[in-house]
Amino acid sequence: MVVNEEADEKQAQKNDLRITRAGRFLRQTNIDEFPQFINILLGDMSIIGPRPHMLTDCTRFSFVIPVYKFRTLVRPGITGLAQVKGQYGPSLDYESIFMRYHWDAEYIRNAGFWLDLKIVFLTFLRGLGNIVSSAGSFLFKRQDGG
Repeated sequence: MVVNEEADEKQAQKNDLRITRAGRFLRQTNIDEFPQFINILLGDMSIIGPRPHMLTDCTRFSFVIPVYKFRTLVRPGITGLAQVKGQYGPSLDYESIFMRYHWDAEYIRNAGFWLDLKIVFLTFLRGLGNIVSSAGSFLFKRQDGG
């Protein structure tokens, strides 16, 4: 992203002008997640767990779903059950906030080795698909905007 004053308060959107072309490729392929492994080594994150939000989002979502902060009982993760169930990207309405919370809470209640293994496998498959489709559109994008 380009440096901007809204970075701590406004989620990135589809076709967000703050995202550079290279940044769009990194985001679509999830390569932008790799630096978070440093946070795992420091003990601040886990590989699997609820995705972290900006503090302003967590507070705002708590007004919509009063028990929303339940998801903070475990370390945040690079990927989680909500993401493999399709809940990623901006949470713009009640349904997307609720479904993300629902799958995060389901993970917290049922966390274990086999569920983590399943989430890693499904994340890998989704990431591989994203890399293939993003690389194709990045490399073969028509110059006339198509």
